[in-house]
Amino acid sequence: MAERPDRTAGRADRILDAAGVLLTRLGYRKVTIEDIANQAGIGKGTIYLHWSTKENLFHALLLRESLRAAEALLEGLAEDPEEVLPHRFQRAAFLYTQRNPLLGALVSGNTELLGRLKKHPLQDQDAVVTERYLKTMTDQGLLRDDIPNLTYVLRSAALGFYLMDSFTTEGDELTAEEKADALAHIIRTAFEPPEKPSPANLAATAAEVTQAFLDLISTYRAWIYRQDGTEGPV
Repeated sequence: MAERPDRTAGRADRILDAAGVLLTRLGYRKVTIEDIANQAGIGKGTIYLHWSTKENLFHALLLRESLRAAEALLEGLAEDPEEVLPHRFQRAAFLYTQRNPLLGALVSGNTELLGRLKKHPLQDQDAVVTERYLKTMTDQGLLRDDIPNLTYVLRSAALGFYLMDSFTTEGDELTAEEKADALAHIIRTAFEPPEKPSPANLAATAAEVTQAFLDLISTYRAWIYRQDGTEGPV
């Protein structure tokens, strides 16, 4: 008799939780499948029911962290459509990443934590959603349209806040909220038009962005919780 999807998904999350604890504590190179099985209180063979290799398992873990970040951003949008504004959206994304060491390592390319774990091809969807988001912002007039190479410039400006602490201690005295506020200020003053958008415009934009993230979440979830141990696309 086949296991119910909710049961297998729950077991998968327990395995991923264990993998996340060990990855944060030891780094990718030192963690073994046996370590994860012991941490999760299951047999090694059970892990292979979900993912055929250690690399696949950790890909699933990082994809789940990205999925949860997207869900958190959507919760903010549901509560307040103004969260779709670029400076507020970037602020929320930065704070979430700052509070999640695995996402922080992924964004900064922390090889000490992630070793040589390569980015999963599905994570290219992050860039697709980002492009979709920025196009929506520009089309709806929430980003200036007079900045050459807008995507590159905006992403470079934001990425600096994620990487700065790797190169200097100048921001050590700042809280995560203060850094997020500084990022929001840069985005607001440099990239957004001065006019405040109408409520109707905000609602329409929030709906478009929500759909883009729902599509991403659906794609990630299908791969993370598949149970045949294969690596190909769903």
